[in-house]
Amino acid sequence: MSKTVVSAGRTSAERKKDVRPLTSLISEAAKVIAPLWPISAFIARHPWMGLEEEPFVHVADRLQEMHGIDLYPPMAVFHAALAKGDIDLAFVERRLQRWLDTTALPAPRHEAERLCRALLWNDALPDGALPDVELEPLVPRSRCVFPVSARLQLTQRLDQQTAKWCKLFYDRGEAVWALPHREQGFYAAWRRLAPEDPSLSKDERKRICEWPERAEEALQQALNKLGVRTEDVQAYLEAHLLALPGWAGMVLWQSRRSGDEIGGLLDYLAVRLSLEWVFAALHVPLEAEEKKEDRAAAFLLAAWIQWGGMTLDEWQRLPLSDRQARLMFVDRFWRIDRRHLWLGAWEDTYEAKLKEAIRPVRPDASQEQAVAQLLFCIDVRSEPFRRQIEAAGPFETYGCAGFFGLPIQTRVLDGHDAHPSCPAIVAPQHEIKETAAPEVAEPYRRRRDLVRFVGRTFKKVKQHLLASLLLPEMSGPWLGLHTLARSAAPAWAGSAVHEASAAAEQKPKTVLSLEYKGENEVGGLPVGLTKDEQVEYVKQLLVNIGLTSSFAPLVVVCGHESETANNPYASALDCGACGGAAGAFNARVFAALANLPHVRAQLAKEGIVIPDETVFIAAEHITTVDELQWVEVPPLSGAAAQAFERLQQALREAGRRANEERMAKLPHVGRLPRDPVAEARRRAVDWSEIRPEWGLAGNAAFLIGRRALTKGAHLDGRVFLHSYDWREDPSGEALAGIIAGPATVGQWINLQYYASTVAPHYYGSGDKTTQTVTGGIGVMQGNGSDLLAGLPWQSVAASDGEWFHAPLRLLVIIEAPSSSIERLLDTDEAFRRKVQNGWLRLASIDPDSGEWLNWEATHPCI
Repeated sequence: MSKTVVSAGRTSAERKKDVRPLTSLISEAAKVIAPLWPISAFIARHPWMGLEEEPFVHVADRLQEMHGIDLYPPMAVFHAALAKGDIDLAFVERRLQRWLDTTALPAPRHEAERLCRALLWNDALPDGALPDVELEPLVPRSRCVFPVSARLQLTQRLDQQTAKWCKLFYDRGEAVWALPHREQGFYAAWRRLAPEDPSLSKDERKRICEWPERAEEALQQALNKLGVRTEDVQAYLEAHLLALPGWAGMVLWQSRRSGDEIGGLLDYLAVRLSLEWVFAALHVPLEAEEKKEDRAAAFLLAAWIQWGGMTLDEWQRLPLSDRQARLMFVDRFWRIDRRHLWLGAWEDTYEAKLKEAIRPVRPDASQEQAVAQLLFCIDVRSEPFRRQIEAAGPFETYGCAGFFGLPIQTRVLDGHDAHPSCPAIVAPQHEIKETAAPEVAEPYRRRRDLVRFVGRTFKKVKQHLLASLLLPEMSGPWLGLHTLARSAAPAWAGSAVHEASAAAEQKPKTVLSLEYKGENEVGGLPVGLTKDEQVEYVKQLLVNIGLTSSFAPLVVVCGHESETANNPYASALDCGACGGAAGAFNARVFAALANLPHVRAQLAKEGIVIPDETVFIAAEHITTVDELQWVEVPPLSGAAAQAFERLQQALREAGRRANEERMAKLPHVGRLPRDPVAEARRRAVDWSEIRPEWGLAGNAAFLIGRRALTKGAHLDGRVFLHSYDWREDPSGEALAGIIAGPATVGQWINLQYYASTVAPHYYGSGDKTTQTVTGGIGVMQGNGSDLLAGLPWQSVAASDGEWFHAPLRLLVIIEAPSSSIERLLDTDEAFRRKVQNGWLRLASIDPDSGEWLNWEATHPCI
């Protein structure tokens, strides 16, 4: 198929009348990209966030036609999944029949069905099957819009120049010299500096000198000089945004962060299209593109003759309109619909297996009362660890978003910058600061400043033109020994470095600013929480997860983080709910709030009685090695102390079993190591380890319900588990909050992994071993590529030819009556749109009957 750049969803007549302002067209064009956060706060986001108003299958068709971007796995992957038993052919048949029943067929049902069955299994025709017939009049032609730079084969140079200027402008303090005139904006800085760029010719620099000073005027003039027709402007802008979706996504994030939705994109497009005209000025206006025979049409016709049961004579006797309709039918089915049917069958098969695994466990009266309750993040990596902990003793676990419902930004001791510690879709409402007593803070600051001084000096010497010549002679032996030790004995050397770093810092005990202390002079957010807010946040979480009675003596609030070495994507493995940061700070804040006497007193008045002997403590789940590290343990009651001791003993065995389970999945481990815990720790500190853990690869479902549904079930670390008791939520407010927050983040994660798997060359970030961290903002392959927006191939695949992540759209399962689901879909338009358009799938479990219901999408091929 030929690539076209058209604006989907609007007719030609509508486009001809398109006289919208340029800023409006940029805003619409921006829907084809998604914001990209800096690598230091890398959080999940899927690349089609702005396109969810369209059905998934339509977006897949549009992107495949426009830019050759496939949103489906290759047929070979489906056949491999079938061979492994991950796809049940009964579901393929069921989906095919449903599709045939609901699709307007251009031929008798038996002919169309025979053709579709053959195309489900074949990617090529038998030798000699292509007919010798004139094809041109058989395929309806649509006018294609290609960027001028693509038609003149200038794309590579244009991309390189665009990436160069973006890297200079958006640098986050890594460059030795800051780009001049940055304060004036991207376009203005480029406009002043580009005339001095030695990589441009004299004539090209002269054209820039004569170019408009204002970005909007420059963009409009570039469009005019390049000959872009009014009705094609949006499509043209889309094509340029998709040319470098990583850099465009970073610009979009920066724009939104500054409160200007499209100002940054206006500058970006003005720079890019100005450069396009500068390079193409001698060749524009271009002549109309010649029509070329579409050789794919020969395959489409041959498919009808080979598998549709027709002869060439019968074909030629059909009216032209019928021939065109049949060719369009087989074209769409071959490119899109057949793979969508396979994907749906794969998802159906997984759902059927999950349905068998989820069976409600009835309470056992003889079962020992839980001595400890642990609140984990919904992260799929928590599921195996939770299962092993519950099997090790009288412990209960709950799942919730890892920010524990706290819309806060955090400022660590002496921190200059605050970090949002909540999902990207939640705006921080408060700031929580760490402080320390002067007598312990001052020695800490002296040690910390000394360590930082050494680090800054080393960096400055390395960047200095003359001093850098001496640096290898001075530091080479020591760094060489360090590298040798980290390579020959990574476990020992990594642990030694970690312990030395911790000893050098020795952070003192700090106090959290939980009490309201007025507005922050810098950010404007209130520091601390009012007493009412403290009560509300604790109550909200406890109600959401259904923990409102029968409290154990010990409640452990577990944040989580990953421990890896030499990994620019480290934040991608930390808590997505905490904005790509570790969850320990939020866990500490929530546990401290839940221990406040006035909070408990007010909760008791509202029916949530927390016994005096119950103590909340904060911990952190290190996902790479499946262990809990204690963040803050306040004085314990007698019962809580006993529970703490019992839990610590059980955690060792639970961690070992969880690591055994994880090691069995990782490639290149060989047979299961004798000590899986030691092997997990080695991988965590080994600087050469490209895959210390699988992260969230394999995620496929998000279950909202009581733990009784899944307790003891082996869910293989593929399910987000959010605790919820519909009986505690008569208004449906808690369920709506879970769907709008944690479930949405889960969907972002799911589609990020999906995109990085099915289109790694476009939405992934390539081989981790050849990545370059640039400007402190992201990664590139080499020094002039796009800013890579997705996950490395090692995060989704076991090898070049073997996928680990199964690209399935997220299945959301809610344990609640049908009336609750109907109310949710009626009130949450965004969620209803995701379900209707096939961006996720929805099922519910009736709490009384256990009946499993599917809430179908409205489009028959979704």
